[in-house]
Amino acid sequence: MDLSSVETKSLKLAANTIRMLSAEAVEKANSGHPGMPMGMAEIGVVLWLSHLRYNSSEPNWINRDRFVLSNGHGSMFLYSLLHMSGYDLSMDDIKNFRQWEGRTPGHPESHITPGVEATTGPLGQGVANAVGMAIGQKLMAEQYNTSKHSIIDHRVFCIAGDGCMMEGISGEASSLAGHLGLGNLNLIYDDNHISIAGSTDLAFSEDVGKRYEAYGWHVLSVDGHDIAAVDQAIAEAAAEESKPSLICARTTIGKGSPKKADTAGVHGSPLGDDELAATREALGWDYDPFTIPQEVSKLFAERGEELSTQYADWQKDFEGWKEANTELAAQLKSQLGLLVPSDIREKLIAALPDSGKPAATRKLSGEVIQVASKEVPALVGGSADLEPATYTLIKDETDFEKGSYSGRNLRFGVREHAMGGVMNGLAYYGGYIPYGSTFLCFSDYMRPSIRLAALSELPGLFIFTHDSIYLGEDGPTHQAIEHVSALRMIPNLWVFRPADGLETALSYEAALRRHDGPCAFALTRQGVPSIDRGSSFDSGSILQGAYIVRESKGAPQLVLVASGSELSLALECADKLAGEMSVRVVSMPCWELFSMQDASYQQSLFPEGVKTVSVEAGVTFGWSSMLPESSGPHLAIGIDKFGASAPGEVVGEKYGFTPEAVNERIRAHM
Repeated sequence: MDLSSVETKSLKLAANTIRMLSAEAVEKANSGHPGMPMGMAEIGVVLWLSHLRYNSSEPNWINRDRFVLSNGHGSMFLYSLLHMSGYDLSMDDIKNFRQWEGRTPGHPESHITPGVEATTGPLGQGVANAVGMAIGQKLMAEQYNTSKHSIIDHRVFCIAGDGCMMEGISGEASSLAGHLGLGNLNLIYDDNHISIAGSTDLAFSEDVGKRYEAYGWHVLSVDGHDIAAVDQAIAEAAAEESKPSLICARTTIGKGSPKKADTAGVHGSPLGDDELAATREALGWDYDPFTIPQEVSKLFAERGEELSTQYADWQKDFEGWKEANTELAAQLKSQLGLLVPSDIREKLIAALPDSGKPAATRKLSGEVIQVASKEVPALVGGSADLEPATYTLIKDETDFEKGSYSGRNLRFGVREHAMGGVMNGLAYYGGYIPYGSTFLCFSDYMRPSIRLAALSELPGLFIFTHDSIYLGEDGPTHQAIEHVSALRMIPNLWVFRPADGLETALSYEAALRRHDGPCAFALTRQGVPSIDRGSSFDSGSILQGAYIVRESKGAPQLVLVASGSELSLALECADKLAGEMSVRVVSMPCWELFSMQDASYQQSLFPEGVKTVSVEAGVTFGWSSMLPESSGPHLAIGIDKFGASAPGEVVGEKYGFTPEAVNERIRAHM
């Protein structure tokens, strides 16, 4: 829509509609953040009426522009615009803001509300998500556009506030975006100089625009309440294709509120009855609560009709593309569905070396990734500057880099936090199963992104190597102790700690097939032996999360359970105890899958009253709770202190991870 042809008073009325709808919803809930929606109202009007390409009746249209609200506390800004733009979000939903089982939660959640592209709230995450979406668009455009048809040509828009700009993740992600020259990315900075504690001058005085210029961005500045200027700035940003654009929009938080505008008091609290009434008077708002003026509804309806015509034109072009590119069309359908071949298990197992020599599960993972990348076009990723150690580089693929966007190897640099947020952005974008890798101890840097992936039910592979004290000489700063347990505590995250190649391959199968949440891998630096399970072993039992590796002779007197590199130790222990007691050995590569099995299966592994011992080179927290309540007394053998700097095998011996030391504790337990 050409805003120059629209009366200024109509556009101002639309902006005031956002202000009042947001303020009224927050007031009704007696909870929320009215300041941001009131301060960014003009920018919302310009973006939705003039620049953002969407189809509210087809919210998952592949070529829609993506919009991310990084400062998600201003969620009523987005909900107001989604409602006015015709998305399946009713006025009753608006009135139910922040209420139980509502569709308008306190911060936007992508799996709940139509039109919400990303779950945001933790500040800065949305910026990283937007970078991931911009990468996704570049990848998909390179893969599927042809000389005759450009079916993927949309842009990515993101709004971020002062808090987002202070958070480190936004800096990491923006640095990467500038390096990659993501000209399809437009970031609008709500520069209102207010945070919860007061003026941002208390802790934040840098020149954000100059920082972004140093990142390699195209930087613009604008009065965020000047509709014509905002319109021109967004148009100029969209025209810049060689680098991402930042629009620094100077705004007044809570604009329209006589007493609270430009104060911290409007950031995260309702206006209050008196101030809401004063705001209505100051804005000349002579409408009942929760009203969309007819003039405003007409504006958004006209924009919807305009966009419907554009969508119809795109559909016609898309049908022509499909007719001319049948193989590409089939591949796109498969990729968008994240389809995995039915014989993926056999192919992943075939990727494993048959030398019989001990091998690190990180290296076995690398072999599996090579096959998985060929069989699953949706798989794309990289590492935080550690691919020589994590073995996650796809050997037959090129790098995704500035000016050459077809490669599936992503070089994240030493930016673990951003890596997680960018991965989530790729998953939100659709058509991708992203993976990222680093050492397990650095999963702490990624935890907020992993948690959001789990909360948002996003597919993704978080690949962590160097998983224990056996890392060795780098010492306690790099030896993961509590990290596997910490990851297991995140709801909806499957954590795999495979013992050998077969478990590694099956773990990847499970992760690739999972579309309703992420998976994490804890992989060894040191070599581990291949486990002999017998010729009749059904590999599918691995996907039950735990299974019997070696059965006892006669009824078991002890069940010895282990994960990862300690499974081979448990088998050695069982061998040495053979003349003393009847021992069953169980492998538990994935707690989460085991917890999903029925009680009868769980009890079949851990019989009633039979004592158990767990062995894992990490904290002992949680092991007792993983076993059926009816099982016998449990002894958890692990490490409840930090590691030490020495060769890995020496550290293991000093910490009691030898058959002799473990069996001494087992005998005492029995």
